Amino acid sequence: MDAILSGAGLVFNLQTLVVILAAAAFGMFVGAIPGLTATMAVALLVPVTYFMEPIPAIAAMVTTAAVTIFAGDIPGAYLRIPGTPSSAAYVDEAYAFSQRGKASECLGIALVCSVIGGIIGTLVLIFVAPYLAEFALNFSAFEYFWLALLGLSCAVFISPGSHLKAVLSLCIGLSLATVGLDSTTGSPRFTFGVTDLMGGVNFIPVMIGLFAIAEVMRFTSKPADELAVTVKDTGRVFGEVTPALRQHWKSVLRGSGTGSLIGVLPGAGSDIAAWVSYAVSRKFSPTPDRFGSGHAEGIVETSSSNNAAVSGSWVPALVFGIPGDTITAVVIGVLYMKGMNPGPAIFMEGGSMVYALFMVFIIANLVMLPVGYIAIRMGKGFVATPTRIVMPIVLAFCIVGAYSINNSTVDVMLMLMAGVAAYGLGRAGFPAAPIILGLVLGGLLEKSFMSAMIRSDGDLLAFFSRPISASLGALVILIWLLPLLIRVVRRVAA
Repeated sequence: MDAILSGAGLVFNLQTLVVILAAAAFGMFVGAIPGLTATMAVALLVPVTYFMEPIPAIAAMVTTAAVTIFAGDIPGAYLRIPGTPSSAAYVDEAYAFSQRGKASECLGIALVCSVIGGIIGTLVLIFVAPYLAEFALNFSAFEYFWLALLGLSCAVFISPGSHLKAVLSLCIGLSLATVGLDSTTGSPRFTFGVTDLMGGVNFIPVMIGLFAIAEVMRFTSKPADELAVTVKDTGRVFGEVTPALRQHWKSVLRGSGTGSLIGVLPGAGSDIAAWVSYAVSRKFSPTPDRFGSGHAEGIVETSSSNNAAVSGSWVPALVFGIPGDTITAVVIGVLYMKGMNPGPAIFMEGGSMVYALFMVFIIANLVMLPVGYIAIRMGKGFVATPTRIVMPIVLAFCIVGAYSINNSTVDVMLMLMAGVAAYGLGRAGFPAAPIILGLVLGGLLEKSFMSAMIRSDGDLLAFFSRPISASLGALVILIWLLPLLIRVVRRVAA
């Protein structure tokens, strides 16, 4: 009890609470700008945290990460441009919801579900961390191969329109993932002598181009009398939260659970959690045909999963010192800098510091409600601002965001080329989302496949030799065969 009270004293003081509020405002601003990710926001805070005490420093990191993930929904709802990669999974759903004049209600549902998911993810961190981390440590290259393949399969099945076009878009993303140094031999591939491509194609500039630049081009290609932001927001922020939670409470719990589990897997993060949860929501929904038209169920489950994965990713980071995603990879360095060495010892020797850390997670998610409410109200400015003003600002932020990642003009060129390509593909009916997911997961897919093949001496049956690997493999194959099985069952029933 003394340790809990001492931990509360470290959190409930003026300095820590002011830091949490300031970090929430900063995270909301960064997340609402397309291309400025949660990882970038946390990385920008590292020099600032050097002058802080350990708990305020970690509080700033945790709050910024949690709030930025939600804030990425704001430009998605108003402009169909995801602010962060994890928002890309359901950006079309949110935009379609907003098209009915309910942008505030859409963001209100996402806000409350993000808070719920974040708190559930924190409870998982507090009570189940050692067991889940131990399970994740059992993953080898075989399991990571199937996990990556599962994410790619979900990208195809949740894409609207033709699945064949979704597969072709996915192949474009996987092709881009081959650019750079070969993960096995170290030889350069498709770099064409450009030094900046030796490390591969950065997915952030490509994501900005696919979603933001292409959207700007779609707006500017319309006749002058059609140039207007089409979202008309006449609703209340929390107007549909209660009906949505009452009708889809199972989706909230399922999304939070899925996000927590995926967040525990090192390297997975909220991006994969969002895609998987949206696919799961659509598969288990009694009305899957409503997805893509602004259905609240997809927003509820995916928003819960996003922030649950952020909390879940801290499980391997704190218990074993293994980063669960890129955000915790940055934070682990800060933990070492502050003398809080991650690993089993932090639970045995940390005492009040550990309890303070848990309290920070809960407060960081709760503070999203008032800060998020203010941000949603301010977000209505997107509706009132003429397109001729909004789009140049969006374009300027996109260029700044793409350049600031590596201070490279190559990233800006990649962004512009991706935008032009996405605009052309969109007119032909090809979805853009599978491209970005193929680029994000392509490296993991190749690296895990090559590692597994070397480890098994080329034996493909080794991918089914471990219980977890065999289960994931069976699940992936079942997803592939599901449309065929459904067709056969319907034909037999007829």
